[in-house]
Amino acid sequence: MSLNRTEQMVYDYLHAQPEERRHWEGVVKREAARAGADPHAAAFALEGELWRYYVERAGVAEPFRSTARREGLARTSMRNLAELLIRLWAPPSPKPRAHGTRALG
Repeated sequence: MSLNRTEQMVYDYLHAQPEERRHWEGVVKREAARAGADPHAAAFALEGELWRYYVERAGVAEPFRSTARREGLARTSMRNLAELLIRLWAPPSPKPRAHGTRALG
């Protein structure tokens, strides 16, 4: 998966900041649970939250602040990052059982 520069900056920041990472792991799990079996709906909701986070961080933290000063805050897609974080942090959705099979136990 290829991330754009903005997505990569957020991803690197989350990995360098343990408290931020824990927070976002919770956000990803919450959105995945809210969306149920629809990973596209979860990614759509998460993308908006990630963009709002980027804008908020641009006002207070490096490297976001200097990048926003240099490039502005034109809306950038966070879809690939949202999908990546869902794959990494959301619990896997249960696989449907094949027709005619029974659960063991």
